[in-house]
Amino acid sequence: MKKLILFVCTISAAHFASAQGFISTENLVKHISILSADSLMGRATGSIYEAKAANYIVSQFKKSGVQPMGNNGSYLQEFDFQVSSHGVKGRSGKANNVIGFIDNKADLTVVIGGHYDHLGTGEDGNSLDGHADGKIHNGADDNASGTAGVIELANYFATNKVKEKFNFLFICFSGEELGLFGSNYFCEHPTLELSKINCMINMDMIGRLVTDKPVLTISGTGTASEFEPALKTFRSAALDFNLDSAGVGPSDHTSFYNKQIPALHFFTGTHLDYHKPSDDADKINYQGTEVVLNIIAGLIEKLPADKKLTFLKTRNPSMGGAPSFKVTLGIMPSYGHSEDGMKVEAVLDGKPAMKAGMKDADVILSIGDYPVKEIQTYMEALSKFKKGDKTSIKVRRGTETLTLPVEF
Repeated sequence: MKKLILFVCTISAAHFASAQGFISTENLVKHISILSADSLMGRATGSIYEAKAANYIVSQFKKSGVQPMGNNGSYLQEFDFQVSSHGVKGRSGKANNVIGFIDNKADLTVVIGGHYDHLGTGEDGNSLDGHADGKIHNGADDNASGTAGVIELANYFATNKVKEKFNFLFICFSGEELGLFGSNYFCEHPTLELSKINCMINMDMIGRLVTDKPVLTISGTGTASEFEPALKTFRSAALDFNLDSAGVGPSDHTSFYNKQIPALHFFTGTHLDYHKPSDDADKINYQGTEVVLNIIAGLIEKLPADKKLTFLKTRNPSMGGAPSFKVTLGIMPSYGHSEDGMKVEAVLDGKPAMKAGMKDADVILSIGDYPVKEIQTYMEALSKFKKGDKTSIKVRRGTETLTLPVEF
């Protein structure tokens, strides 16, 4: 923990020595606690509780002096959504993106975003809790943390005394949990010309940076050639990066990548509380969240302003061309693992993996005769099986290699 605190102080000093604005850990605690409180009932897309969260975001934009950039002179951009699961239509309704703007009279604009919706009380079937219905899913990490990040970066760039070289568009998206509804809608109905956007920075689950050998995952680093050299200057013995070049992933940066806009996703990793009622504010690493925001602010300062970033198309193993499969092991993959094999972040109760004897932190090496190198080959291996099939799974557990029988 001492190393992380030192890193926070070093980053803060480096990026705010000449600026009078700053990222406030105290404010992060306030924002995340309010957004993930039981009183907001999990912020389900289109609910009155999500609307209350939107009102809070609007109040913070106004407090910072960020201009409205939604529809009709407001901060809100309304859109329709329709829940669909396995071809079956569920509830429908209207929700809102919350959009603010800082006009620095620059030629280019940086979009800073994150979704503010979550799972409500599990009504849309996205919970990983075995008995989810009626339980409040507060979503402190997913994604009150990213929403708080948008609010605090908006406040920083609005109140610092530095003449910034970019304009800023701050967007808190709704409908991400149901399928990127809000970010897709914005990209199809932009309130600022897409041609003026230099890049998009997405924050989704930035609240759980581990204190023992912390690793920050940053995806989309291959979508512009300038990203990786700039990011590597923030690497240190106290904080390592897992850099993923792919521009497509399961969050809102994908919508911008699909419009040929360079896009990054900052992510501190999955955990046992992911998509469960236990994702609460008392489990957030607030100093770690401050570190992430300081890196984002520093990265933006390092981007060239004399020319627009050149969009690069990337290979997208995480989603592009994903195989279809009819079975599941019941595990949560780790997105911060860079060695061969797919590391298991968590084994879910009552699922085939648990019945087979798999444990958290196991690394899957093969399923049957099919090798597993990462998430894509894991999905390809699963696609070879159907319900009722029996096979074996080879895993690495510490220094041991085990073969476990499994039935789907």
